[in-house]
Amino acid sequence: MPRPAAISDLPETIALFPLPGALLLPRARLPLNLFEPRYLAMLEDVIKTDHRLIGMIQPQEDVTGSGLEQMQQIGCAGRVISFSETDDGRYMVTLGGVCRFRMVTKVDGFTPYIRAAVEWHAFERDLGPADTDPNFDRARFLQSLSRYFDAVSLSSDWDSLKEADEELLVNSLSMLCPFEREEKQALLESVDLADRRKTLTTLMDFAVASNNTPDEGSLQ
Repeated sequence: MPRPAAISDLPETIALFPLPGALLLPRARLPLNLFEPRYLAMLEDVIKTDHRLIGMIQPQEDVTGSGLEQMQQIGCAGRVISFSETDDGRYMVTLGGVCRFRMVTKVDGFTPYIRAAVEWHAFERDLGPADTDPNFDRARFLQSLSRYFDAVSLSSDWDSLKEADEELLVNSLSMLCPFEREEKQALLESVDLADRRKTLTTLMDFAVASNNTPDEGSLQ
């Protein structure tokens, strides 16, 4: 099945994979390492469907004593675009981000993983062409990024960053930088690329300021 062109091409119910700190964005790719039996079963079921979609969603704190996770209401669905099995029975999977969704309700059933009814219409623009940021100042953004990388002891291929498409650059950094789950959620829920870039810059600048504040730990 090709990439969906309209909301009507998307299913009403999808499998959910609640994974703390994992962020998927439209038109980006996310590698996953599946090994829990319930998620191996999820993959086996998903690849039998026409859409091959898995909904990535952030769990909130566990409900004390219940064993159930509360989840954020907004996630992003990705299509299984490749997978391979390892010798020890794990699956290495790559998801291609398709569209964000709002979770409506969990769907009862006999699967060991969570399935949910979802609503897509608020995120129809995710199915369009690559987003742009008319006010993107690459030099200024890279300066903030350099300070952030120094603060959290990260390194990168700066030549590639200087040449990367603005959506690829902002979305890849949003997914890869070690922000807290609430911060990842804020990046996911950004209205558009410009809003996400502003949020990302704010988070990086805050991490730098926290790192430089005496007697306070850096943002992890």
